[in-house]
Amino acid sequence: MKRSMSVAGSFYPARSVELERYFEHFNTIYKEDFTLPDIKSRVVIVPHAGYVYSGYTANIAYKILQKSGVKKFVVIGPSHRVAFEGVSLCDFSSYETPFGDIDADADIAKKLKDKFLLSCFVDAHQEHSTEVQFPFIKYYMPDSQIVELVYSRADSRDISDIINFVLAQDDCGVVISTDLSHFYNLADANNLDNICLEAVEKLDADKLHSGCEACGMIGVEAMIISAKKLSLTSHILDYRTSADASEDESRVVGYMSAYFL
Repeated sequence: MKRSMSVAGSFYPARSVELERYFEHFNTIYKEDFTLPDIKSRVVIVPHAGYVYSGYTANIAYKILQKSGVKKFVVIGPSHRVAFEGVSLCDFSSYETPFGDIDADADIAKKLKDKFLLSCFVDAHQEHSTEVQFPFIKYYMPDSQIVELVYSRADSRDISDIINFVLAQDDCGVVISTDLSHFYNLADANNLDNICLEAVEKLDADKLHSGCEACGMIGVEAMIISAKKLSLTSHILDYRTSADASEDESRVVGYMSAYFL
């Protein structure tokens, strides 16, 4: 069973040549202003809006992952369309992207399903929070294999256990997907998003619950719990809002990317 694209042509271009132009543009802008950290990380937090809004922020994180040499990734994102209990994992053989299919990591998928008794809610996998990550992975790490996990009503501690298990596997990384606040004016969005940024930077799960409005907060909290348990440090790569692209400061969405060492 192939996991077909469901948001190509809306959240990101459906044609590979147009996608390449996006990535080339992001990288040109970055090189003008910054130097990529000389580190190897296999865990990142990335946003999941349309590429025109959050693609630059996500792109920096994937440039970091590219340097890691890791070839297997578990992509974890919140369900926006379907409500269910727990975490969904389906037996996809591959994941479709405009650059070609990404093979599923059947071994990791089986281990996760068996150890954590994960069910499959197929409709939940027409999900943009995870899908928008696939073209980045195929472009920057073309020989990679992935597993997609979508959660709804889930406990962050349970997802943290999954993250810990994945990071204990050889050559395996984790991608946590979230956007930040939604549809506040720019000043209010910055205030709310700074709570999220500080919580990630300081690995303070309690801080998340003092005003952070990330749609993927369960996944972020799980990553903070895991980082503390595994003695990882967190580093913010980029923060911006949709206003950077649209110039509309009345109703914005916040985006961040971060990596863990």
